[in-house]
Amino acid sequence: MKRTAVVILNWNGRQHLEQFLPSVVTNTPPQVRIIVADNGSTDNSVAFLKQHYPTIEIIRLEYNYGFAEGYNRALEQVDTEFFILLNSDVEVTAGWVEPLIATLTNNRSVAAVAPKLRSYGNRDYFEYAGAAGGYIDILGYPFCRGRILSTLEQDKGQYDTVQEVFWASGAAFCCRADVFRMLGGFDADFFAHMEEIDLCWRMQLQGYKIMIEPHSVVYHLGGGTIPNDSPRKLYLNYRNNLSMLFKCAPTWQRILVAVARPVADMLSAVIYLLRGDKALAKATIEAYRDFFALHGELNKKRKAVRSACKAESERIYRGSIVLRYALGKKFFGNLMK
Repeated sequence: MKRTAVVILNWNGRQHLEQFLPSVVTNTPPQVRIIVADNGSTDNSVAFLKQHYPTIEIIRLEYNYGFAEGYNRALEQVDTEFFILLNSDVEVTAGWVEPLIATLTNNRSVAAVAPKLRSYGNRDYFEYAGAAGGYIDILGYPFCRGRILSTLEQDKGQYDTVQEVFWASGAAFCCRADVFRMLGGFDADFFAHMEEIDLCWRMQLQGYKIMIEPHSVVYHLGGGTIPNDSPRKLYLNYRNNLSMLFKCAPTWQRILVAVARPVADMLSAVIYLLRGDKALAKATIEAYRDFFALHGELNKKRKAVRSACKAESERIYRGSIVLRYALGKKFFGNLMK
């Protein structure tokens, strides 16, 4: 059995496979399996792989199950010690695998680790979906070393330390297979977005650590499946973020979120309306509507998660990243040190 597998979930991504797969094949050690899990594509992705990459393993799923359930179903068929889940729009660099596996091998308390994410289109800058390691603030808003809200920092080596973080980016997510399976993998109800943050939180509640390994570097295009300015993406981010907080947060934080988040998020919806972005305002409201409709199921999940809790995360910023940003503090700096 090979110890590690790189698994790329693909949905109608033939163009991305053609553009980014060569770097994966070139820079991944030969002892590591490379697998493409096809999520019910209707383009010629599978035919392209069979013709141009006959040695790459293919797992074919019947439907587009989304990122969360698609990976869950695919990984049921992968027998390795470590998974590296890689987006199809990621370019990897020489030596990207070894530091990730070394982190897991050398510390059994680490459940997941991510490389440093730089922007594919602006290569000196961090990338939005993970940068140099992710956190959440007291209200559950995600941010990163190198990215606060919409402000991206230039990578000048300022975050080149191996460090414990709150979440590892799903764009390049390396984890222990046994822990992934023990926790039931990603929450399939999320479909896409926030599922890796939710899983990382559940890992921490079991006493595990999440790490960033900046000596491993990848370049992420972003918006490869759902455009970054899409109402659908905004909807999923809001709905899934609220669901994650409901499931995982300690009672005191959950109460704070229940009071403050609706005010903050409805204010965002008003701002969208004033800007003429009716679709984004509608997506925000619909996310809350559907979140409330899920309360019964979320209550069951919360009981399961919280009853099994062994430790609380120490990587939550006990302040508001939105307020901090409004006061002009747009860089990570020494925020979590």
